[in-house]
Amino acid sequence: MNDQTIEAIVDEIAHVLVGRTFGKVFELSRRSLAVDFRAHDGRYLFISLEPQKPAIYMIERRVRDLEKQSLRASPFSLVLRKHLGGATLASIRKDETDRIVRFSFKARDEIGNSRLRTLVAQLTGRTANLLLLDEGGHIIDLLRHPKGYGQQVGELYQPPPSRASVARGEIPFERAKFSTLSEAADHYYRALETERAFDLRAEQSRARLHKEISQREKLERNLAADLKAHGDAAEHKRIGDLLLANLGSAERQGRIVKLRDYYADDAPLIEIEVDENKTLQEEAARRFSRYTKAKRAAQEIKARMATIEKELRSLHDRQAELEKIINDRDEATLENFFGEKKKEAQGRKTKQKSSENIPGARRFRSSDGYEILVGRAARDNDNLTFRFARAHDLWLHAADYPGSHVVVRNPNRAEIPHRTIIEAAQLAAAFSQAKQDSKVDVHYTERKFLSKPKGAAPGLVRMSSFRTIAVEPRASVERI
Repeated sequence: MNDQTIEAIVDEIAHVLVGRTFGKVFELSRRSLAVDFRAHDGRYLFISLEPQKPAIYMIERRVRDLEKQSLRASPFSLVLRKHLGGATLASIRKDETDRIVRFSFKARDEIGNSRLRTLVAQLTGRTANLLLLDEGGHIIDLLRHPKGYGQQVGELYQPPPSRASVARGEIPFERAKFSTLSEAADHYYRALETERAFDLRAEQSRARLHKEISQREKLERNLAADLKAHGDAAEHKRIGDLLLANLGSAERQGRIVKLRDYYADDAPLIEIEVDENKTLQEEAARRFSRYTKAKRAAQEIKARMATIEKELRSLHDRQAELEKIINDRDEATLENFFGEKKKEAQGRKTKQKSSENIPGARRFRSSDGYEILVGRAARDNDNLTFRFARAHDLWLHAADYPGSHVVVRNPNRAEIPHRTIIEAAQLAAAFSQAKQDSKVDVHYTERKFLSKPKGAAPGLVRMSSFRTIAVEPRASVERI
């Protein structure tokens, strides 16, 4: 993204973001993230620090899609949450001389004192980075850790050396078809990412097919070598018969034995090599054994080689088919070329079916789209918690009161939204003996921190780690 484009986008997003508060950070990759400024319109600030395509603009996404795509929070994201969580964005400005955007925040520390923080988006190609600065301009933390003065934690921030050759230029995407420049940028970069993803999948598919062909060609060569190593079965039998036929007339000189070849015209003398420690009968037995093995091996190896030849013809046909798919840029066919998409769909269908068939469990859906399961009787609770819940599913139960076990499904192992936790806690309170109280404490933890005491009654668990939240008992989410 060039200087002119960044300048235009900063002017555009400043009207949307200034005055709003810094919310959740979604790490979409190790070098790109989306920030929720609580606009409540489905739009998020997107920043990419990829050296080949550093960019900044607004994107419109569903929170569920962002959570599904997000990675686990990095240490830098946790630092941002600590210093900027709830902070107000005071201003956005771009440096005049380089592709650097500065976000100035007004925040408060743990004792309520006001403090200033600056988030620097350094969109400078190979030196692209995201840095958090304190009031004096010193670096608190940064996403990447490059070399160079003014780019290390604790140092006074200094922009990297600028490159004038990339400072200006035309905006690389059309604006006329879109209501905002951010929409145009989002469309452009998503299309670019789709193209790159297709090219990557194409290369991976080529490599995979080439590997399969190479493996079979290697196996074919090895089988040919094995066949040669076993020797000619008929020749082994012929020598064995001659050894037995010449028992009384064979001449031995060390390892050399002279035999009369009765199978040839004029029955000439031939010489064969025999171990000095073996008798002619033992050598004949060895030859007959090699005959049997060579004959059996030849049958098996030739059958396998015929199968491999057939597989190679099929793979070469597939190779030609793959090249046609790539030349046609047929994304859907390429995605399903090896059948993974169908297998994944079958896997998702199986998992969904297993959730629907859990006996003794009520099913709900949170406002964020998460499935919530609520047990009925004590044995149903045991079944839900210890047979169906996975390690990273969230488990909840009313504190100090008998009640239902509640499980929030978390198949993607993402951070479960706080709103979903509250809704699940309200269900746990509502399906407990404390349902008439105005406020109920609810314990919650991941399933992996639960265990069943030996000999304990159904429904009893031991928690090695948990947190507590106070909620009003209610069932306000959608019942499935």
